[in-house]
Parts: sequence; C-alpha cells; structure tokens
Amino acid sequence: MKLYQIVEIAGNGNHAGTKATADIAEIAEQIGFTPVKIQMRSTALSKSAKIQRQIGYLKDWHQAGKCIENGSVVLLQHPFHYPQLTREKTLRKLKEQRHVKYISLVHDVEKLRGFRYNDYYAREFQTMLELMDVLVVHNDCMAAYFIELGVDPDKIVKLDIFDYLQKNYKNNEPVFEKEITVAGNLDTVKCGYIGQLHQLNPMKVRLFGPNFDEKLASYDNIRYGGNLKPDEIPLRLDRGFGLIWDGSSIEGCLGEAGQYLRYNNPHKLSLCLSSGIPVVIWSGAAEAGFVEKNGLGLTVSSLKELPEIMEKLTEENYNEFIRNIRPVRERLINGYYGRTAIQKAIELVRR
Repeated sequence: MKLYQIVEIAGNGNHAGTKATADIAEIAEQIGFTPVKIQMRSTALSKSAKIQRQIGYLKDWHQAGKCIENGSVVLLQHPFHYPQLTREKTLRKLKEQRHVKYISLVHDVEKLRGFRYNDYYAREFQTMLELMDVLVVHNDCMAAYFIELGVDPDKIVKLDIFDYLQKNYKNNEPVFEKEITVAGNLDTVKCGYIGQLHQLNPMKVRLFGPNFDEKLASYDNIRYGGNLKPDEIPLRLDRGFGLIWDGSSIEGCLGEAGQYLRYNNPHKLSLCLSSGIPVVIWSGAAEAGFVEKNGLGLTVSSLKELPEIMEKLTEENYNEFIRNIRPVRERLINGYYGRTAIQKAIELVRR
C-alpha cells in the first residue's frame, strides 16, 4: 500500500500554505509519503492569469490521477483554499475506481471560524466528509464537533497540538520577566483585543507581526519588534510569556475569531512552546486543558486578571514552567505530534 500526499506549491517553488501545512508536508515526507505537487503558477488577479492558473491545475490533477497507484493511501490537508479545475472529480475517481483511501488532516473549519465562510468552503467541507476514510483533527473539542456531524469516532485521530519545526533551533533558556508577547497578525480591526493591551499598563507587552497600528507605539508598555519570518521569530521569543488570545476584547475571547479558540489548536501556541517560553491562554480555549495538564503556563478568563497574577509570580514558579516545557519543546521542533497522529491514521486506514 503506497503512501502519497497532495502538496500545493506556490509560484516560487515553496509550499503554498502556512508554516503549519508546510511542516505537516515535511513530516509526512519523512514518514514516507511521496509528494504529488499541485502548482499555483501565478497569483495575479487578471482574467488571463486566472485562466492560466486553472489550466495548470487541470494538468497537475490529471497527472496526479495517473501517478497515484491502485489501493494507495493519500494524505490531504484541508481546507483547499482555492478552486482548482478537476480536483474534486479526480479525488472521487481515485476513490471509486482506484480504491484509494484518504487521510484528511484538518487545519481549519471555516464554518466554526466564521468570518470567511461561504458556499465554496461549505462545498469543500462536505466533499472532505464524503471522501475521508480517517480524519485527523486538532483536539477533543473539535473531535466532538465532528462526531455530532455523524463522523464515526473510530475514524478520528486527535493531533493534540501542531508541531513547529525549527531549522535555527537554539537551546536557550528564556529570561524571567513579568511581560507578555504577541506574535501574529496585529490588525486591530480583526484582532480588537490588541488595541486594548495598553490597558494592562504597567505590564510590558511585546508585539511581533504585520499590520502594526502605529498609534500603539505611543503607550509606554507597548514595544513593537517588527514583522519577522517564521524561522526568525522563535529566536526573539526569549523572555516572559507568549499570549494565546484572539477576538475583540481583553476581557474574554469574544467574537467569531475569539470563540474559534474553543475548537482549534492555535499555531501561536506551538510557536511559543517550541521557542521555550510559557504561555498565557484563555481558560475557555480548547488547548487550555493541554496547557494546564502539562504545566506550560497560565490560564485566565480575562487579561485584566494578569497584572495581579504577575505581581505574585515568582522566579521559581516561572522556572517550573520552563522545566515542564522542555520535553514538549523537543517534540514540537522534531515533528512528534504530527508524526504520531499520521502514523495512527495509517494504522486505522489499513484495517
């Protein structure tokens, strides 16, 4: 039974998705999944570019249909974010005529995330449910959601947390500081809570990422460190706590983006822990249990609780978090969680 994976490639030859999808592709290749590449030849928005893109997809999916052997296992990463000519037709044909089995690894459930859910994602989601033989989901909460939709619990594998592979790994110990760091999209419209972080003064807040609002620079407790590449940012997460939060308010993860934390494994959590720093996470988040169980940081219902908690925090408390993080960090940077989940999925699909 041969192993294949569909890998989307951008025009620059790199993986077309996020670091999370690129890391899964790398881990899967290490396990033995042969990449079948689907190339995005252009990102331009002109009519001619769109036609060129779809012709390219047509050729690539035709080639994929030819090269994937009978009875193989194919890893898919969902959702596919762009329409691709003949993708669904090819995948169905492989299942029905070549008896291919699919492991579908879920990165996002757009219906739960909400803000960009539309007819395209509704169809993509339904197609995934119809095609998958084994579903790899984030955690217990996301698994429960799929079980409510009618997915057989015996066909579900839980990831626990996304890995964060690091090429520039340095085993440095973080510095004890009573401050928090946010790494990610800093758009205060999409992530309203970021515009309120100055209210935590005098507690220091460091920000890394795109879309920084220059107005925040006027607050004494806010420091902006720039927009860094995924492989660079772990080297800058060297002190205090990483913040795992989203939504419109510091008083709770409100709004669609915030409530999505009830189901998903935020990649920020993987970034922070793989960098060696403990985290502050919303107590209502699906991954709050993972953090508490393993002693990886603090859980709070409101960020307004933080200044008082930080005031009582000792260096010994902090060092205990660091000790607990070390084995988790080692697993994250070496792809343990993705490898374990995919191997479990292979076992299930071969039964």
